[in-house]
Amino acid sequence: WLRRVRAMKPHELSSELETFIAERGPITAQWPRLFDEQLAALRAKAGNENLTLAEALNRLSDAKPGRRRAAAEGLSEALAVRAPTLALVLNTVAADKAMEDRWRGFKRPADSRHLGNEVDGEAVDAMAEAVAAAYPQLSHRYYALKAKAMGKARLDHWDRNAPIETTAPRAFTWSQGREIVLDSFSDLGAEFAERAAGFFDKPWIDGRARPGKQSGAYAHPVTADRHPYVFLNWMGERRDVLTLAHELGHGVHQTLAADQGTLLADTPLTLAETASIFAEGLTFDRLLATAPKREQRGLLAGRIEDGLNTVVRQIAFHRFETRFHDERQKGEVSQQRINELWLTEMGASLGPAVTLNPGYEHWWAYVSHFVHSPFYVYAYAFGDLLVAALMEARRADPTGFTPLYRDLLAGGGAKTYVEALKPFGLNPRDPAFWSVGCKRLERLVDQFEALG
Repeated sequence: WLRRVRAMKPHELSSELETFIAERGPITAQWPRLFDEQLAALRAKAGNENLTLAEALNRLSDAKPGRRRAAAEGLSEALAVRAPTLALVLNTVAADKAMEDRWRGFKRPADSRHLGNEVDGEAVDAMAEAVAAAYPQLSHRYYALKAKAMGKARLDHWDRNAPIETTAPRAFTWSQGREIVLDSFSDLGAEFAERAAGFFDKPWIDGRARPGKQSGAYAHPVTADRHPYVFLNWMGERRDVLTLAHELGHGVHQTLAADQGTLLADTPLTLAETASIFAEGLTFDRLLATAPKREQRGLLAGRIEDGLNTVVRQIAFHRFETRFHDERQKGEVSQQRINELWLTEMGASLGPAVTLNPGYEHWWAYVSHFVHSPFYVYAYAFGDLLVAALMEARRADPTGFTPLYRDLLAGGGAKTYVEALKPFGLNPRDPAFWSVGCKRLERLVDQFEALG
């Protein structure tokens, strides 16, 4: 805990400068506020409708091609109108960050984020290189297969998350969801299933969707001497089963780490999503194994697209962001140049089977992380691929894996992620570590292709 508290010490400035930066904070925060207000006011014209940003993005998963296209084209037009202002915001936030980084002695634009995340730049660079090298085997190949499945030569960019199956998916009762998730936890051993079952029995879950309840899902650990709570909105869909597994993964992690005490029970970002993504992966494997053959292709497509959005897309965002900040250090980056950087990185990640239709060059403008949390996006890929490497370790030796995995979760935040992964023989500074995770996603694409 002291190591984590002191990590920023070498980059600390004089008390006068720290006070100046702190007092100036609410003023510089007006730039993200301007960004938020621009997007809140945005309306995408789609036929006779005027969609909010959230509605337009949600419409891209609609089963009807015409509705997807109308929403995408309306969003492109709305973003084009606001792009000059949003480019100014992005440039200003980046310049302000560069100035503070320079005073604090950070050498690269992402270094302050790496420090906060308790990762080293070598590991993040190795991950980005491994994912980019895997683009052809992952996204390029999958989108070509999806285009074929949809009877198209190429996908328009608004078809990327379109559903392949249009029949109503299978629904699950709460008791069915409970059984599937607990059976999945038991694959790791009886203790994991027993700890998860406690959340149902006590009960420590608020799962019922009801009027006035906010959307979303989370697990809250409170303090180490109190039990965690799980919050979600159960609607009986496949995604809800996976969400239940995800949040209970957090809950079990939190109960295991509680013995570390409140200061060390909390995990750094690098390990925070380990148990949740792992539990979700185990539950998906069980759902796929028990699904009728007619449902398997749709299940796989959904899982692969979740993986591509978490890994490939976020690394493409990270590469775009890195190039933008590097260029910003030499002076203001024009909106046209931002558009070019965006199309280059997104085109590389999506591949030749996806058409980047006119207007898509402005879509960088809605990604709030670029303004609110520079260089945060790689964390999604980091967590996902780290868990994929652990799942591959379990695949190689299921019996030997469980006690090591339990120790990792019970360690909370006592060890760095590099130290925590050593017992598994895994080294995140080696590009091969990240390639293992990519291979797991590639096998899902193999299964999708085999189903025709």
